[in-house]
Amino acid sequence: MAQSAASFPAESSSSTDTELPDAPSTVQSQSQDVVATAKTSFQREGRDPASCNLLRALGPIYFDPSKVDQAHPRCTELLYPYQRFLDTNIPIPLNWKQKGYLAAHFTTDPGSVGIITGISGINIAIDSHTAYGPGWAGFGKLAGVSLLQNATAEFFGTFAVPALVHQDPRYYRMPHRPIGKRILYSVSRSYVSRSDDGRTIPNYGVFATYPIVAELGNLYVPGIQSDGASTAERIATGLALDPVNNLVNEFLPDVAKHIHVRIIFFQQILNNIAASGNGMM
Repeated sequence: MAQSAASFPAESSSSTDTELPDAPSTVQSQSQDVVATAKTSFQREGRDPASCNLLRALGPIYFDPSKVDQAHPRCTELLYPYQRFLDTNIPIPLNWKQKGYLAAHFTTDPGSVGIITGISGINIAIDSHTAYGPGWAGFGKLAGVSLLQNATAEFFGTFAVPALVHQDPRYYRMPHRPIGKRILYSVSRSYVSRSDDGRTIPNYGVFATYPIVAELGNLYVPGIQSDGASTAERIATGLALDPVNNLVNEFLPDVAKHIHVRIIFFQQILNNIAASGNGMM
């Protein structure tokens, strides 16, 4: 599942004291009164985070967090949670509408759609005897099923479940910590998350989404084994592979700033390889 999906822009190679961090610190207060004050300030300055809407969320979103003087384009708060306020950076929680916008953004992202359809074409070309059938018809069925499963996972994992339990579906990087701690942190984020007010909570989005997608897939995915044991195996495999997405979110920006690659492109490759490996494609 793409908690994934909340990939943050790569850091600038020239780090400064004013560079916005990727992960929370003790300086970044989570108190609701500070957040409310910050929102009021943004509204007065015409920088209200709520100015994002569904149509804008469907388009490309890019913001370089290392450029502190850069104007924040609308909807950047969906991917980058920090806002500059009172000489520090505080993560502003998403409301339920913004979580829906984030899910819509991940679902329609050109990189995600392109990788899903590309892998579908490769699968049909390699094996034309799948349950989807050969040729363009088989490709269309496989791509349609894969896109529907991706949309289902985003709807429940990024929007519905986080909105109900007040969970922040975004991933917070820790780029300045030792590599070992970053690996442990990335893996743990698949199973523990943060609430809208900054508390540590179970990752309800991940724990709920894999069973939902697996059970719904039993109803319409061609050729899938829908018995209890097979369904449980797909759920367990998905939960085991989910940290791959967080590891990509955590470490790929470090590489991207040197080789100038688009994070979302490689992230979606690994996402869909993981999904196809557990029968969710």
